[in-house]
Amino acid sequence: MTSVADAVQAMKAKFNPAAAQGLDLVFGFNITDEDKHYALHVKDGTCELEEGENPDANVTLVMDSETLKGIVSGETDGMQAFMGGKLRAEGDMMLAMKLSELFPV
Repeated sequence: MTSVADAVQAMKAKFNPAAAQGLDLVFGFNITDEDKHYALHVKDGTCELEEGENPDANVTLVMDSETLKGIVSGETDGMQAFMGGKLRAEGDMMLAMKLSELFPV
C-alpha cells in the first residue's frame, strides 16, 4: 500500500455488510504523522468513507500511517498495536473491537 488513502480504501473494500446490520456508527481515524482524518460511516449494512474529521465519531482511532497500513494489510495485529502504544482509541473503546468483525483481514 502506497498511501493512507489507499489503506482506507482497502479497508472499505473488506467491509462485511452482514456484520453491520442494524448499526449506525461513525469510526474516526486520525493519522498523526500525515495529519489526516477520515471517517467511516457504518449504517444498516452500508459503509461510506469521508475525508476529514467527524465530530460525531463514536470512536476515533489514533495511529501513524505505518500502523494503519499494517493493520489493513494484516501484517500488524490491531490488539498488539494497541497494547504496544502504537494505536489508541478515543471514545467508545468497545466499538474499536467491533472493527475486526466489520472489516475482516
